Amino acid sequence: MSNGLVHNTVRRGHRGTVTLIGFLSIPKTDKAHQDSATFRSFRQKLFHASLHHILRSVKPAMKVPKIIRYGDGHYRKTMYGIGPYIADYPEQVLLACIVQGWCAHCTAHADNLDGPSTRRMHAHTEALRGAFSPKQLWDDYGVIHDATPFTCEFPYADIHELLTSDHLHQCIKGTFKDHLVTWLFEYLEIVHGKAEAERIMADIDRRIAAVPNFPGLWRFPQGRDDSKALMKVILPAIKGYVPPQMVRAISSFLEFCYLVRANSIDEDAMTNIQDALEQFHRERTIFEHEGVRPDGFSLVHYVDVIQEFGALNGLCSAHIRAVKRPWRRSNRYNTLSQMLIINERLDKLAACRSNFESRGMLRPARSTSYEPPLPSASGDDVDDEGASDSRRIIGEVILAKTRVRGLGPRNVYALADNLDLPSLPTLIRQFLYAQQHPESDIPTITIPLADCPPFDDKLHIFDTPLAIATYYAPSDQCGAGGMHREHIRSVQSWRGGAPRRDCIFMSHDESQPGFRGLHHIEYPCALVTWFTVIGDAPCPDTGLWMVEPDIDARGQRDLDIIHVDTILRGAHLISAAGGQSIPLRFLHTASLDCFKAFYVNKYADHHTFEITY
Repeated sequence: MSNGLVHNTVRRGHRGTVTLIGFLSIPKTDKAHQDSATFRSFRQKLFHASLHHILRSVKPAMKVPKIIRYGDGHYRKTMYGIGPYIADYPEQVLLACIVQGWCAHCTAHADNLDGPSTRRMHAHTEALRGAFSPKQLWDDYGVIHDATPFTCEFPYADIHELLTSDHLHQCIKGTFKDHLVTWLFEYLEIVHGKAEAERIMADIDRRIAAVPNFPGLWRFPQGRDDSKALMKVILPAIKGYVPPQMVRAISSFLEFCYLVRANSIDEDAMTNIQDALEQFHRERTIFEHEGVRPDGFSLVHYVDVIQEFGALNGLCSAHIRAVKRPWRRSNRYNTLSQMLIINERLDKLAACRSNFESRGMLRPARSTSYEPPLPSASGDDVDDEGASDSRRIIGEVILAKTRVRGLGPRNVYALADNLDLPSLPTLIRQFLYAQQHPESDIPTITIPLADCPPFDDKLHIFDTPLAIATYYAPSDQCGAGGMHREHIRSVQSWRGGAPRRDCIFMSHDESQPGFRGLHHIEYPCALVTWFTVIGDAPCPDTGLWMVEPDIDARGQRDLDIIHVDTILRGAHLISAAGGQSIPLRFLHTASLDCFKAFYVNKYADHHTFEITY
């Protein structure tokens, strides 16, 4: 449970705003009775009776105000009410006391969930019970005749109005993985036969496995697995194997998912959400035409729910901190009592720390310093990003703080020989010219070298080829102030394996002030290769921009030196395989070197989606 006075960024920062209020009993029986109507009815009634028992203590204050002391020390008259209930579809069926396959919000028939309907209400359901037989209620209205929602016992509460969508389980794991991805592979079997479909699916898996590393993106060497990770990389993987309309259907659904997931939604965003949903409904008809049966879900109530309750911001019904982690800390024997004690002690420790900080006895637990990520058995980058409690800024990028031990300052020519980059001295002089003339619109590559300032000073090299980007991204998992951080790496060997070269977005804001003077100034900078946008618009099917590497006259990648302040954050590129198959044992670390074109993955995370949409 969470109260209604907390901003979404605080919830996303996991600042103790979600409280565990009870564990519900799940009765079981033998196989002979587990599917019987009597046992199902008992289980449903027990569920609603449990919720009523848990919330009964606040029921008197739903009619008569209580005097409550608030966090600011003032006392106020307060009336309680049951707010939105976040639940996935199976739980919505249980809560609304309806038949599986029907909508918990409206009376649309199960055979046409997007068809004409009216809103469900307790009063309407009671009127139906008085007019029709139990069989008619079940067949024509999807109502269970002997089950009553727990909200009927509370004032100003109607479960059909309070239900709101669980983005993770209903959109990502439900609509996306259980329906759309299944339909894609059913289509391949219908068109190509089972053997050829398996070969194509194997190549799609290899395409997914070939995706380069990116902070927060779980990698699976066998391809498709985790639902959220699959959403981020599926479009380039299926491009060329399924009709363009199917790609557009998946693309419009992803647009919808990322739009409704934003931290704040205005009227323009609502229009974009509605447009994406309408396009998805138009494009998904391709599945019907190809013999796949696309039914069983509806997204039409998302807009209404957002207008009534506000932005969902990725909130879901999963209680990782309150349930999953305490269970993992237990000894797996009589776990319930252990989980309760763990949660109680964690809450007391958090309250104790907050009290000590308010008294000045402890410093606030906020740090922006770099901490090396913990080793990951799966080789993923989930430790390279996460919430940050930095000060509220638009964004900044800093380099690692420690210089190379034992080597000290490096001569530019020695470094050029060591890296086999004979053009490095020239690139540094051109970079210094750009810093000295920030108002110039002339490309530095065209400036005569004699006009560029000479450089015979020393270079400082860091022992950790790492930049830390911190930026305002409240739609992602963030701190209480909406700040998010990620690591950008460029290393010769990543975790004992192949090199890793992360991509970045660069800012081209000409209003930023340049640097004045060159003497006794250290410039944090990076050596980069460039990618150029292909065309004037995104790919019409995937909705993703495409880029290609810049090549010089010798056929080599164009090199340049940039100031760290021009780096916005990390970028994720996915290779455009087209109609080509990925070779067996192809390493994802070679993707950025082996392909001629790439998709700019705007679905890498929600902040990327917002800045590239």
